[in-house]
Amino acid sequence: MYNREVKLTGHIIDSLTLPRALDLIMDMGGDFQILEFKVGKRKKDTSLARIKVSAESESLLGEILDELAEIGAMVVEIREVKLEAANKDKTLPADFYSTTNHPTYIRFQNEWIPVENIEMDCMIVVDPEIPKAIIKPIGQIKKGDLVVVGREGIKVMAPQRPRGKKGVFEFMGSGASSEKPLQTLIKSIAQEVREVKSRGGKIAVVGGPAIIHTGSGPVLARMIKEGLVDVVFAGNALATHDIESALYGTSLGICVKSGEAVARGHRHHIYAINQINQAGSIRDAVEKGVLTKGVMYECVTNNVPFVLAGSIRDDGPLPDVITDVIEAQDEMRKYVQGVDMVIMIATMLHSIAVGNILPSQVKSICVDINPATVTKLSDRGSAQVLGIVTDVGAFLPMLYHEINHKPGD
Repeated sequence: MYNREVKLTGHIIDSLTLPRALDLIMDMGGDFQILEFKVGKRKKDTSLARIKVSAESESLLGEILDELAEIGAMVVEIREVKLEAANKDKTLPADFYSTTNHPTYIRFQNEWIPVENIEMDCMIVVDPEIPKAIIKPIGQIKKGDLVVVGREGIKVMAPQRPRGKKGVFEFMGSGASSEKPLQTLIKSIAQEVREVKSRGGKIAVVGGPAIIHTGSGPVLARMIKEGLVDVVFAGNALATHDIESALYGTSLGICVKSGEAVARGHRHHIYAINQINQAGSIRDAVEKGVLTKGVMYECVTNNVPFVLAGSIRDDGPLPDVITDVIEAQDEMRKYVQGVDMVIMIATMLHSIAVGNILPSQVKSICVDINPATVTKLSDRGSAQVLGIVTDVGAFLPMLYHEINHKPGD
């Protein structure tokens, strides 16, 4: 049998980290022996468990240790991280280490070095001269990059459920259900928004076209104008229908105010794209007085950056849309590491894309009428996301009202 000793610390009972670790070992065909177990008695006290993990082969033991690392288990015997140079662009050494979205450290030159700009499913590349550890997706790997391999010298700090009173991002977990108390959730989210903004934090909104279709575009526009939103991630559709709504009063040819179909309205979004193309860009359209209201107008006039990532189904697209998906990913990466909170609204494609590059410590909310959107985010690794199954047309106005609500009103 092959053995290694691991250590779990923190609120490992409350967060179910300890039973998850033991189940994982057994489910993967290994065995364990608890060598030490100290239980924190008070709410602020942490617990500790030392566990000997056993497996019949070295490769199986390695696989078990990899999975345990993702929930915060650390190998007790501290060894230096192993590095191997990439022999070709976009190509990795065998046994490369693939990251989680949790804060991560590597043991290099007898020191623990933080891995910068952490995101899931990437590689850790080390510059030994500084020394410095950074994240690179496989597409950015260059020949000669020193890539972390194996599992030695890596420490992952998985988030844990705090003891005592739980906040909106802990209670009920991240499960998607339409039966969660919507009003209570929105009040709690509004409080979180106020707290983030009061300490100078940044909030990102990931939006789909349903925001415009349901008539909530003006609400999002006001939030941008009032400084509640610091960056917008979306696709061609949200921007196109927002501009269509601003220019023609329709969204996909449906009057936003009356909900009735407008004659020849199905062409309006193409008219809108054409107007922006004639102006040169969304910013040019604002500066020339073509676009005078809406979400994109407020982004331009209030210097709120936006990233419009294209897809294969786009009409047009607008000149501001980034049609190269890798380039769009890199543009989003410039902003996600600086945000404290992300609100994802009615877009499966862009919510999952942003969720994939978010660090786990960023507070995230996903609002969608389809429970599958929220579930997919969690299944793909964004377990920190709070899921709310509701109509965006109800959610945004309620959230805006609660953010601006004062006790006694």
